[in-house]
Amino acid sequence: MEDSMLKHKLLDACKRYVKERIATATQAMNDAQHSANEEDKSSAGDKYETGRAMMQIERDKAAYQVEEALKLKRVVDQINPDVHHDKVSLGSVVITSTFRIYIAIGAGKTNVEGEDFLIIAPQSPLGKVLSGLKTNEQFTFNNQENTILKIL
Repeated sequence: MEDSMLKHKLLDACKRYVKERIATATQAMNDAQHSANEEDKSSAGDKYETGRAMMQIERDKAAYQVEEALKLKRVVDQINPDVHHDKVSLGSVVITSTFRIYIAIGAGKTNVEGEDFLIIAPQSPLGKVLSGLKTNEQFTFNNQENTILKIL
C-alpha cells in the first residue's frame, strides 16, 4: 500500500476512535442529566437529594470524559498525513523489527489492510522511547531489542 494512503487510513481510524469516545461520553452525560432531572421528590427527601447528587457525580464524570476526548480530537486534528518524517514524531508510522506503530493518540491496536498497528501517544512509554529516533536506530522496550526499519 502507498505510504500516504496508509497514513490517511490510520488517521481515519484515530478520528473514528475519537468520534466514538465523544459520542459515548456525551450520551452518558445526557443520560445522567436526564436521570437527575427525572428524579421524583418522594416523602423521603434525603433519598431524593442523594439520588440527584449521585446523578450529578455521574454527569460530571461523563463531562470529564467528553473533555478528555476533545483533547484527543485536538491532537488528531494537528496531524497532517501527507508529511514524511525523517525521525519519529507525532504523525509518524514506525515500522520496527517487531511492531508497526502509528504515533498519534492512545487508541490501541487496529488493523489496516491486513496489517496490525499499535496506535500510541507520543507521551506513552513506548512513544517516549521512540521519540526522535531515525531509521536503522535500535532501541530497547520491555527488555526486547528492536530496530527501526522504516519511518513514514
